[in-house]
Amino acid sequence: MSHAPCPRGPLSGAVLAALHSSPGALSPADLPPLDVAAPLADDDFQLALYCCYELHYRGFDDVDERWEWDPGLLAVRARLEDVFEGALADALAGWTPPSATAETMDLALRAIADADDAPSLSRHLETQGTEARFREFLTHRSAYQLKEADPHSWAIARLAGPPKAALVEVQADEYGGGDPDRVHAVLFARAMRALGLDDTYGAYLDKLPGVTLATVNLMSYFGLHRRHRGRIVGHLALFEMTSSIPNRRYATGLRRLGHHDADATTFFDEHVTADAVHENIAAVDLAGGLARAEPRLIDDILFGARALVELDGRWATALLDAWAADRTALHADLVGA
Repeated sequence: MSHAPCPRGPLSGAVLAALHSSPGALSPADLPPLDVAAPLADDDFQLALYCCYELHYRGFDDVDERWEWDPGLLAVRARLEDVFEGALADALAGWTPPSATAETMDLALRAIADADDAPSLSRHLETQGTEARFREFLTHRSAYQLKEADPHSWAIARLAGPPKAALVEVQADEYGGGDPDRVHAVLFARAMRALGLDDTYGAYLDKLPGVTLATVNLMSYFGLHRRHRGRIVGHLALFEMTSSIPNRRYATGLRRLGHHDADATTFFDEHVTADAVHENIAAVDLAGGLARAEPRLIDDILFGARALVELDGRWATALLDAWAADRTALHADLVGA
């Protein structure tokens, strides 16, 4: 658990003010108008949604845990999700899903990855990343990596048969295969400490911009709704299919900076190996298996993959643009960075 963050505007202000009261103190009527110009990057909007979702993970130590299922807050979250869904639809309005069947799902997912034209953050960090930029990178990633796999695990109870077995196989590795010291979130925390960062869950939430929070909210939104089970499967499948090469680059960049200790690099090295194994399971057995079991979800699977590419690309661009201007994409410079 961590303390609730500071509000960033009227939306997050309304949500956080209620969360510091007793459950029942919030309804959609208490929200300001939802006329958000750019929801996928808006700090206030994304923080409000993130706080709603965080109650389903580890919560906040200064917030009553009964808020998790408070009807008024769930109604507020639903209104925020409508805006989020609309913004995703607008962002992907010009995209046509590739033709796919259960047998060709891996090829369709690979086509989505190959069409990604966002700048390569991993290549930049491999060859040009400074200590400060790696520290910032880890800070942004901490919003998800310190609870790695949890958003996708919501889908386990919503699947059956072969795709369920495939998802459990992938997730078991994410959680260390029964070894608490090998849990991927634990390995990421060690990398943070090795670079002089605070690995406390939620420690940097106040520093993270909306474009970063949106990448995590996407997973929570898909994972927490049974009707989006196809989308969360597509998100995870492409995530696993495309992470080995970037993680190898991150590890190479850290070693270039002199970080040869296992604490700094094991998280990334582990993903080079594990995700190479997971790639086929996620693409063929999980995504392909779900497409075979429920063919009507094929477009949802592909949408989830494309949404991952879209939001991760926006995030990478935001970081690289900030660094090109010799500034941070965080809300405040890290001490000692």
